[in-house]
Amino acid sequence: MTNTIPDGYMPQTCETLPYYLSDKLPQGLILGGQPETWTVTEVGDGNLNLVFIVSGSERTIIVKQALPYVRAAGESWKLSINRAFFEYNVLLQEYKYAGHALVPEVYFYDPLMAIFAMEYLASHIILRKKLIAGEKQPRLEQEIGSFLAKTLFHTSDIGMDAAEKKALTASFANNHELCKITEDLIFTEPYFDAPRNNWTSPQLDEDVHAIWQDVDVIHIAMKYKYKFMTEAQALLHGDLHSGSIMVSTTDSKVIDPEFGFMGPMAFDIGNYIGNLYMAYFAQAGLQPDIRCRQDYQAWLLEQIEQTWSVFEQEFRQLWNTKLQGEAYPHTLYQRHDSGLLQRAQDDFFKTLLEDTLVNAGLEMNRRIIGFAGVADFKTIADADLRAQCERSALKMARELIVNASVHTNFSQLKLYASMC
Repeated sequence: MTNTIPDGYMPQTCETLPYYLSDKLPQGLILGGQPETWTVTEVGDGNLNLVFIVSGSERTIIVKQALPYVRAAGESWKLSINRAFFEYNVLLQEYKYAGHALVPEVYFYDPLMAIFAMEYLASHIILRKKLIAGEKQPRLEQEIGSFLAKTLFHTSDIGMDAAEKKALTASFANNHELCKITEDLIFTEPYFDAPRNNWTSPQLDEDVHAIWQDVDVIHIAMKYKYKFMTEAQALLHGDLHSGSIMVSTTDSKVIDPEFGFMGPMAFDIGNYIGNLYMAYFAQAGLQPDIRCRQDYQAWLLEQIEQTWSVFEQEFRQLWNTKLQGEAYPHTLYQRHDSGLLQRAQDDFFKTLLEDTLVNAGLEMNRRIIGFAGVADFKTIADADLRAQCERSALKMARELIVNASVHTNFSQLKLYASMC
């Protein structure tokens, strides 16, 4: 993979896309009607790509195209279009292991145009919008916990054949540009006066400057940056947050894994949990009714605890019944009673929980201080009130980062969150 733009590459528009698709869609994927009658709308509101909704008389699909730069920053921030290859292939792996119940179907990928097409989720909305509105999502903890367990287990050395795991690692090794963005924006830039940082100023100036001087936080951030760069535990979504999950009244679907690569499991879990904590603290600025606010905040904290519980329980079950994977080999552990395997699993999850808490705190810091904030806080129009909510979240983030080893479960953190 290189940064070279192929001859013939052209960013699509609402006018050109139907004629491009008429030659590229798989035979069985029929939109209905002639290309000139299709309705095309560009809906990309993220930081990187063009996203189109294309509707014919029989079917609607999503078409995503990578631009040769970061959309949110403009052409001055160059970026390889090969990231479309990685997103498409992460979706294939997630679909394989987590299934259609949790991941949308993908239809085709064109490397020349850095385009792929996928299922349109007509009845779904972005989860973050629901969280901002204070709406509860049924079975969310079950679905996201299961998604994490299935994708992380089956692409790790615990659950995957060693040769397949190494081949999978090699296939994602070149997603280094997006990994570099993560390394900079999450682990490095929030901890000094980086030009891209963007916080609620002047209200949070003292808080941010204090973090820049907090050697305990910086020490751990650098430790976990190194872990992010070197631990190829499993195939990660790489950007799992409430903006990367779409929900309907009955189910949840995980989308947008363009940052996917082989990395530490706790990064995905921590990112998601960190975003739920931010949703929790934002409620003080979003919901004026105290009883409604407290009820919803209690639900969010329960989501965090139960998501981890579902993840751990399902991961353990997959581990208990595995037939391949060179890490903790089945042929060795079946020679001993179940106590030896449980001991291995307990050690594994103790470390994973600690790493998850740290990653959750780092995600919270970067969203409040760094380049890409979250709508949960940005929606709060009153800057003073927004800063109060963010200050509480920063306090929680520090606890998660510095004292992760002290907390053995999420129940212990409920009280601390309520005191921030």
